[in-house]
Amino acid sequence: MEIPAINLKAIVLVHWLLTIWGCMMTSLPSSYIWGNFSILAVGVWAVAQRDSIDAVLMFLMGMTITILTDIIHFGIFYPLVDRPHDAFRFSMGMAILSLLLKPVSCFFVYQMYRERGGDYNVNFGFPTVARNRDAYQSIDHQDQSGSSANPFGQAQDPKSGPRSY
Repeated sequence: MEIPAINLKAIVLVHWLLTIWGCMMTSLPSSYIWGNFSILAVGVWAVAQRDSIDAVLMFLMGMTITILTDIIHFGIFYPLVDRPHDAFRFSMGMAILSLLLKPVSCFFVYQMYRERGGDYNVNFGFPTVARNRDAYQSIDHQDQSGSSANPFGQAQDPKSGPRSY
């Protein structure tokens, strides 16, 4: 089964629209607004830099982080009002819909990350210690033929005088 190709512009546009509608009448704090719009700005960067692996990876990581922060925002700041007005319900519904679409968007952004040449494993730039010593040459097994007589590996000139160029 082949995964359908979803354009990164469409993902950014849909989440931008849902975030705009989600911020209209909600009681969510400004950290919700700043978090989602800053990640959408990284998404615009990923759209602008078509060959950048880092931009898509940053957008993917930001989307996964905003999934967690959106859940925390909804859990803490969702008001328990008996009869909220329609604009408030619409706004919260769009914010929740944006949250529900984020895992699907992350899946498609991850596919784009792989298409742009990203690895399956995520490297955060920390140095790692490798025990693979196959590429090293042992000091004990050096080639001894002529190495002491001619240390630079140059051919001997039969003439002892200066060369003519």
